[in-house]
Amino acid sequence: MESKATTALSRRGFVKASAAATAAIALSGTLAGCETAVKKTEETDEAFASSLTEGEWKSAACWHNCGGRCVNKVLVQDGVVVRQKTDDTHPDDDPDFPQQRACARGHSQRHQVFGADRLRYPMKRKSWQPGGKEINGHLRGIDEWERISWDEAIDIAVSEIKRIREAYGPEAVFSPSGKEIQRALALSGGFTPRWGQYSWGGWTETYAFVAGDDSGEPNSPNIFEQRPSSAKNYSGHERTGANDGNDRIRLRKSELIVLWGCNPAVSGGGNPPYNYLQAKKAGAKFICVDPIYSDSARIFDAQWIPCRPSTDITLIFGMMYTMLDEGLHKQEYLDKYCIGFDAEHMPEGADPQDNFKDYLLGTYDGTPKTPEWASEICGVEPDVIREFARQYATAKSCAIVSGGAPARTNCGEDYAHAILTLAMMSGNMGNPAGGVAPTMHKYSGNGGPRLVECGTDGIGRKMDNACKTRLNNGNMWRAILDGEYLDNGETKPITVKAIIHGGDGATLSQNLGSGGMGIEAHRAVEFVMAQYYDLTTDAKYSDLVLPVTTKWEQDGGVDYGNREIAIVYSRICEPLYEAKDDFWIARQIGKGLGANEEEVEPKSMAQRFFDSVAGTKVCTDDGTKYEPLVTITQEKIDELGVQGEPQTGRVEYDQFLADGVYQFPRKENDKFEFTAFEDYIADPEAHPLNTKSGKFEIYCESLAEKIEGIGFSTKHAHPYYEPPVEGYEAGIADGYPFQLANFHYQRRAHSNLDNVPWLRRAFAQEFWMNASDAAELGIADGDIAKVTSRHGTVLRPVYATERMRPGACLLGEGAWMEFDEDGNDRAGATNTLTGQNPTGEGHSGFNSCNVRIEKYNGTLEADYTWPQRIFFAEEGK
Repeated sequence: MESKATTALSRRGFVKASAAATAAIALSGTLAGCETAVKKTEETDEAFASSLTEGEWKSAACWHNCGGRCVNKVLVQDGVVVRQKTDDTHPDDDPDFPQQRACARGHSQRHQVFGADRLRYPMKRKSWQPGGKEINGHLRGIDEWERISWDEAIDIAVSEIKRIREAYGPEAVFSPSGKEIQRALALSGGFTPRWGQYSWGGWTETYAFVAGDDSGEPNSPNIFEQRPSSAKNYSGHERTGANDGNDRIRLRKSELIVLWGCNPAVSGGGNPPYNYLQAKKAGAKFICVDPIYSDSARIFDAQWIPCRPSTDITLIFGMMYTMLDEGLHKQEYLDKYCIGFDAEHMPEGADPQDNFKDYLLGTYDGTPKTPEWASEICGVEPDVIREFARQYATAKSCAIVSGGAPARTNCGEDYAHAILTLAMMSGNMGNPAGGVAPTMHKYSGNGGPRLVECGTDGIGRKMDNACKTRLNNGNMWRAILDGEYLDNGETKPITVKAIIHGGDGATLSQNLGSGGMGIEAHRAVEFVMAQYYDLTTDAKYSDLVLPVTTKWEQDGGVDYGNREIAIVYSRICEPLYEAKDDFWIARQIGKGLGANEEEVEPKSMAQRFFDSVAGTKVCTDDGTKYEPLVTITQEKIDELGVQGEPQTGRVEYDQFLADGVYQFPRKENDKFEFTAFEDYIADPEAHPLNTKSGKFEIYCESLAEKIEGIGFSTKHAHPYYEPPVEGYEAGIADGYPFQLANFHYQRRAHSNLDNVPWLRRAFAQEFWMNASDAAELGIADGDIAKVTSRHGTVLRPVYATERMRPGACLLGEGAWMEFDEDGNDRAGATNTLTGQNPTGEGHSGFNSCNVRIEKYNGTLEADYTWPQRIFFAEEGK
């Protein structure tokens, strides 16, 4: 075990830098909602001045999946970050070339990296012993911890994985997260991975099967015409359409922009709100469809259409019925570019009566999908639905920007299928500055092929070496507890005895049903291991916790910010305390399990970083190909001590690292403006879609067959309303009359950063509900609500507001669970309330959740006052 003398950061250095940091914080202002605690004095003036001149500014990672990806720079003094700033590489006076500014989360990053609650040493749960005899699983989450050495920790991990594999088979080792440890497990005998879509819900398969891709020719000499393989995007991932729609400059030409379950002002930190604001200034009208009058609706002065969560498809049907009834649909467009709209355009072999038009009219099922029918379910007045349909259908160009949220419901594929059909009926798919695409986070409002391609280290997970068993996000906890899982419609047995959390996955926080079944599953197995830098929920319910470095303590990397930028970051400080990087841990465990070390980790961290920088490419000015972005000389390669070839690019290596970002230049009417499917609409014969029919598929047999094969549920070949499991109707019937929606919260990036006191104080984890609903229940603004679902209970302070539609409520996702003696989650984690209900393509239906609400008469202190999860302060320090 390393001695205290080898700790990279001395106490003297920490105290010195912390004093400067305190002074800088006091004088540079605080986050919204925070009070200034230190008064300006001559002493702090001096500390502040010195903090600006001493040390070195570096480009730092802001690595969390917060929704944005911005420039983050830090001033390093004696190994500690004392100040932060954002993009200052150029003036911020041109909307075509904006700065890439960080949000409150990015500015708070140093409070996480250097937080008092960083895990310092390997730790073992006190009452648990290796060997499978003293499991005491019921104590996971409440047991005490004891410090152990790294040698002990690696020996325990290796011996437990070996023991469980030998006793139960490699399938008994379940690893839901962590690229590095998963590669070690795959190369040493196998493991069971998880699968399923978190973010995009029902969009994932639906977009690929119904719309194919954003048109273009395979292997075309023009980047804008290169077609990826089926259901793949430009980087080879499952295609969701997330990079489609319109780019930010084309969006300025939209007459109407509909933000459907999309709130870029909150969930797309950085440039997305600014991009939409430029469209607003150019004359676009905004409509927001959302159960909440969002920050985006306020910023863009949008018309608000408050739809009930998980009922959006009925609103869409009411709109489409109006368009058909009033002759506002584009029949010629439907005939030419689509299949399945009416009986005359059904695919060969399909029942002509099963066309979408007759379903909409209720010709055969006796239920016309009128605005009155829709209103009973979605809660939007019929006249509002009709007027919305008219505005949409008559706009010269209307871009619907759908977030993932409306499709993150059980049976969410039909929502995605329906809203695509709505755009087809209006002729907006492929219409410049129109169309519909699922887009959020850093890509929100800026679709199209990437103009900068970030390099990678070239090392994958080696998932081809994993076991054939796979557990879906939506039923993995149930599978562990019940001993069986569904595989392509067939129920198969499985025995899971170990859970291995690697990397930064936050599996317990971010999965359905985690506050109930998830914790129960963790307490049922024989061994749980986690690798983290804080005692997250995953780590808290483990037996063995390995402290890892943050990206500030690693050599560096390159990451996307949006389609136009590449962000580079470098090492900020040496590893703190006894933290080790995930690569070293994987190598040690892999070696102990019999894997080839060079296969587990074939490159040094320095080589990985170099390969990522060297592999970063930029689109040429004529848009025909990519070329190297960074100029690298042989002298630089020798200086870095890595393997590589010299190359010529647009920016020098050292300059790229100093700037922290490269931004592709854009301007109005340049050749890089983009609207998805524009080429297909211009010439469908020359540019057929990558769908089974080569057209837009309103009637999509291949999607229905795919979902039926998965076996969780079925889907009709055309958009069809099936009340979702735990949707609006189920809640009314079962005595849970409120529908809970969850949203990405400014306080954290999913669950990351939830432990930062700054952010906790600035953004309280409030429970949003309609003020009239609260009054009926005898709840006042600021009271504590007890919110109960079929699966669990949370306690949170109420924000009673008319910004929330009646019957709906809202809670920010990602809180770190904290249960009281009665089993109530005081932190308000949304996945304490959700359940394990896999449907469709196996995505996670987070927004299908029914709750009941009552006033809680106990006390609940503000969570920024709660003790941090701090362990093993150094003796005598």
